[in-house]
Amino acid sequence: MLNQEFADKLVMSVQLFLVSLSTERNLSSNTCDSYQRDLNKLVGFLADCRQHQWSDVTEREIRAFVAEIHREGLSGKSIQRCLSAVRSFYQYLAKEGLVSHNPALGVRAPKVGRSLPETLDVDQLNQLLAFPVNDAISSRDKAMMELVYSSGLRVSELMSLNIHDVDFRDASLVVTGKGRKTRMLPVGRIALDALNGWIKYRTGWADYNESALFISKRGQRLSVRSVQLRFDHWAKIMHTQGKVYPHRLRHSFASHMLESSGDLRAVQELLGHEDISTTQIYTHLDFQHLMDVYENAHPRARKKDD
Repeated sequence: MLNQEFADKLVMSVQLFLVSLSTERNLSSNTCDSYQRDLNKLVGFLADCRQHQWSDVTEREIRAFVAEIHREGLSGKSIQRCLSAVRSFYQYLAKEGLVSHNPALGVRAPKVGRSLPETLDVDQLNQLLAFPVNDAISSRDKAMMELVYSSGLRVSELMSLNIHDVDFRDASLVVTGKGRKTRMLPVGRIALDALNGWIKYRTGWADYNESALFISKRGQRLSVRSVQLRFDHWAKIMHTQGKVYPHRLRHSFASHMLESSGDLRAVQELLGHEDISTTQIYTHLDFQHLMDVYENAHPRARKKDD
């Protein structure tokens, strides 16, 4: 009970911070929920330590908090995200004049190896996307999958598309990404053909007031989970190796674009990455491909047969 009293004194500022994230910074509800989960962990830890003022928290407590969640099995990447939330929260508190220091600034999460994203090669993608279109559902699914690979969309961006966001004459679309930032993207010829095919079926499903580009039989905007299940469905039908999900097609788009063009900045813009270091992971995929070619082709690199 005593710990709850300490927690209650800490949590009010967190709630005000979350409101500012939504109203002032226009962050999505998913991002705000993530901030709330991370800060709730900190509130619980500080309450156990009988801390009831944010201004009394020092770097020592933040380091102890990191050690605690690390012992509980939280991954290095999750701890990095948690620390980022704490730093942003303390920036808000300083702006409001509630604290004079940010105790999380000097604290670092445990180092983690950066895993390479899973991709499909061009032949695998061609095989996956070769499923026949013979009804409204297969037409819609083909259009969704082609569009993700054509324009490198996140699944949330795909689901937020409205029918007026696509310009068929200019072969482009306007998408709203993270932080509610918009960007214009090109749409490939095959994706446009698939979209045109779907639009004919969509007319019979959509209510007059429905603006969503991709809808269910009931005429409602599809959910993210529904889209993930449809991608997985076609992967099984087409015997695609490994699990297929929307982000894997986005990863494949980025890898293939970078491999063919070598233009990291252009790929960054297409993906909507704020920081180019996020895009740079695809250079490792490109190098991995070059290494495979090298090891298979160079006479002094090839491994001898046993």
